[in-house]
Amino acid sequence: MIPEDRPRLFDLASLLLTYPDSRLSGAAAELRGAVGEITDAEVRERLTAFLGWFLTTDPIEVEAHYVRTFDLRRRCGLYLTYYLHGDTRKRGIALLTLKQRYRAHGLRLAEGELPDLLPVVLEFAAAVGPGDGEAPLRQHRQGLELLRVALAEAGSPYHHLLEAVVAALCPLTDTDREAIRALAVDGPPVESVGLAPYGTGAIGFGAGSCPSLESAP
Repeated sequence: MIPEDRPRLFDLASLLLTYPDSRLSGAAAELRGAVGEITDAEVRERLTAFLGWFLTTDPIEVEAHYVRTFDLRRRCGLYLTYYLHGDTRKRGIALLTLKQRYRAHGLRLAEGELPDLLPVVLEFAAAVGPGDGEAPLRQHRQGLELLRVALAEAGSPYHHLLEAVVAALCPLTDTDREAIRALAVDGPPVESVGLAPYGTGAIGFGAGSCPSLESAP
């Protein structure tokens, strides 16, 4: 993948993984144009396949599918640290580390939003670029793989977006594969402490609407 394709892909995937409101579904021309700018054939094919479903399906059904997939399926949650840490103290530390990374680059989250939401992580990667910007994606490669597989097994068109994203990342190592197999069997840790300062309610489940990263004061 050429360097210019990476921010285009991450920015577009970030947008398409947010809740599909009327503004997004009404931007057909802009979305097709953005996909057309990506030169990598495999990635462009995946994004085109997703748009083929997204733009020809009744918007109400798209919204319902999004909720069923990301809000009601534990295995398809968009909060990346949950896959590795579950609701444990380690997850609280991982969330804080992500938030500090964003602020180090002059970016901050909307009030009350968690920094491990995949659209936010992708937006950060697009804005900051290889190295520090894409580090959270690399660090949560195992969670991305679990999400990719879960979406494919569920028959969700959203799996095309995850296929496109992982195509831009380094291949899985043998260590990654072993860890993924273990997580798939055992699930994430279940200790439920240490997260109060980082969010409320259904931590690790679903996405709602995507927060935007804004310039920090």
